[in-house]
Amino acid sequence: MNGWVVLLWSFVAALLLIIGGIFGSLGVMGRITPFPEAAPSATPTPVETGIVDTTYSVMILNASPDAGLDEQMRDTLINSGWAADAVFATDSDSQDFETTTIYYVAEEDELAAIGLAGILGGAEVEQSDAYADLNDTGAKQLTVVIGVDRSTTAPETPAP
Repeated sequence: MNGWVVLLWSFVAALLLIIGGIFGSLGVMGRITPFPEAAPSATPTPVETGIVDTTYSVMILNASPDAGLDEQMRDTLINSGWAADAVFATDSDSQDFETTTIYYVAEEDELAAIGLAGILGGAEVEQSDAYADLNDTGAKQLTVVIGVDRSTTAPETPAP
């Protein structure tokens, strides 16, 4: 019986040496680390939801091939609390504007633009004074340019 115990211990010792050799080799090659440092946890970046401020006047320009989108968007804003005389809707000179975008002039208008984008079901928000000359009242104004992405009749562009 003494011979079987020696044989069993020989197998256990050989197995331990093989396992130790494997882990030692992996450690030397840098594939494993015996005591890894804790990875810094990612802190979530807060998403700005904006504010809905109905004191802004809103200019809606339809730059898509669908007629009437500007009036539909105007009705959406009026139903969301904007005064009818504070929301202006018209067609744009262009009908191939790529993405629906809300433009604001001053940095303090950004939260209102983000809030307006939320009401409209999402839109890009960009600071620009390109449409500032459309504001002849001097009041705070946001400009919505409806893009082809809202169009139901625009042809699908093939993926490259």
